Amino acid sequence: MATVTAIPKTKGGAFLLETVNPRDIFTPEDFTPEHLAIRKTTDEFWAKEVVPNIDKIRHQDHAAAVAILKKSAELGLTAVAIPEKFGGMEMDLTSMMLVAEGVSREGSYSAWHGAHTGIGTLPLLLFGTEEQKQRYLPKLASAEMVAAYCLSEPQAGSDALAARTRADLTPDGKHYILNGQKMWITNGGYADLYTVFAKVGGEKFTAFLVERAYPGVNPGQEEKKMGIKGSSTTAVYLDNVKVPVENVLGEIGKGHIIAFNILNLGRLKLGPFANGGARDCLNISLKYAKERKAFGQSIADFGMIQAKLAEMAIRIYASESTSYRVVGMIDAALEGFSWDMPNAGEVMLKAVEEFAAECSYIKVFASEMLDFVTDEGVQIHGGYGFHQDYAVEHAYRDSRINRIFEGTNEINRMLATGMLLKRAQKGVLPLVEAVKKLQADLLSGPALSTETSTERFAEETRKIENAKKIGLLCLGVAYQRFGNDLDKQQEVVASITDILMNTFAMESSVLRARKIAESGRNADNAYEMSRVFAAEVMDIVESSARNVLAASSEGDALRMNLSVLKRFAKSEPVDVIGLRRKIAGRLIAADRYTV
Repeated sequence: MATVTAIPKTKGGAFLLETVNPRDIFTPEDFTPEHLAIRKTTDEFWAKEVVPNIDKIRHQDHAAAVAILKKSAELGLTAVAIPEKFGGMEMDLTSMMLVAEGVSREGSYSAWHGAHTGIGTLPLLLFGTEEQKQRYLPKLASAEMVAAYCLSEPQAGSDALAARTRADLTPDGKHYILNGQKMWITNGGYADLYTVFAKVGGEKFTAFLVERAYPGVNPGQEEKKMGIKGSSTTAVYLDNVKVPVENVLGEIGKGHIIAFNILNLGRLKLGPFANGGARDCLNISLKYAKERKAFGQSIADFGMIQAKLAEMAIRIYASESTSYRVVGMIDAALEGFSWDMPNAGEVMLKAVEEFAAECSYIKVFASEMLDFVTDEGVQIHGGYGFHQDYAVEHAYRDSRINRIFEGTNEINRMLATGMLLKRAQKGVLPLVEAVKKLQADLLSGPALSTETSTERFAEETRKIENAKKIGLLCLGVAYQRFGNDLDKQQEVVASITDILMNTFAMESSVLRARKIAESGRNADNAYEMSRVFAAEVMDIVESSARNVLAASSEGDALRMNLSVLKRFAKSEPVDVIGLRRKIAGRLIAADRYTV
């Protein structure tokens, strides 16, 4: 399994405490020939097989969608991560993300493909026994069997452990009898193999591999959805389903380990899915803006349309930079990894779990970026954007589910900061020491850096440093006020996550631009996109920090904290109007999203 080896290993959350060198992050400019080949294969598959059948897929011709999924399997696109001995391609995490990005240009098909290759296949790949893998993985690799993942229930959405589905051991000890109902199952109506979570004896949360062919497995009617209408989403009813004990996945009572780790991977994968969909929406909107005439000229010539196009590109660039930075971190942690290792699944999971907070950042940031881009796409199209004959109308409705998929964005905002605090309490991440040092520095009255510089990237680098300090300040003040009950202050925790998430995205964007510049390539576009984005992020950071400080301190303490915040957040205004015009000009000239 090829992995990224040029990127130094790091720890989850360490970005907040360290100064990062541009050469130490992975970016799309670092794709290998192998990565570029799998991207090309995906693009060719999309053009040949998906584009001619988009109308069929959107109008719920599920047989056509499954047939296309099987054709993607002939090219290996459903088996990128699966070991060769099970019929897979055994490629790295980056390759998996590039395929996800490539099939994301139509929400309904990407749901079929993503559910099958992601949450449908990965539980078995990472937690299955050798016998289970030999029995099922080759059929999943070839899409002979379509996979689905059954976690949610009518009364158990974000609170997965509240599941009511039961599994009871038969007297002869050879089977479990499953009874219950699962909801919102992607691929539910056409799947052949379900990963089902149930409580053994009503208590021990456990995963099972359940074949559709087992008596008592009954998918419900197709749900009527706002978007991704061409995907199959059903309930799955389990009525005295007899499942062999050999089909217990992982350990009895340890189903939460499978559920939560698979969600981490799903959150990571949602980044490339959102990035690919957003790029396609921008390209469609750009083409429309150039062709549409108003008042005697192309609307692409109008400043407010250019501002929209540029801002769409800026947010895509930031999301793209952040996503592949984390993919690179995980791939670097997997250096030397092989599926032949006796504990291969555990090694893979530990590498992903290390960056669980960053995976949540990607999920939230990318899904909200996609919503912004599709909304602006509709606006650029005007009335036509509201019409079902136009692609942006589908994109707008399809994008909305991503803020709910893989744990709602509200849950992920709670998890991201919560995971960093837990790592700090365990001594894995020296957050406490960093907060104490910052507080000591503030008390000793050192001069805070507020000087501006005309040197390229100097101002953005200063903003990154100060944003990190603001994040540490807010963590310290909030924890001092609420202690171990901080997790109960949801609005405070969410605001802290917004500070840290946007700081991470800002740093990723600037580091990528610097890396492009250091490589000798023209970095004007990347620099200007990262510059506008940094200015926007500092506004978000300052606003979120004010909310945290006001909720966590009062009186003289609050006034002092706000004074410190003001000094850290101080910066000269950036001509974002002029920069966006230049960025838009490059988009219009290139006729597509470009870095």
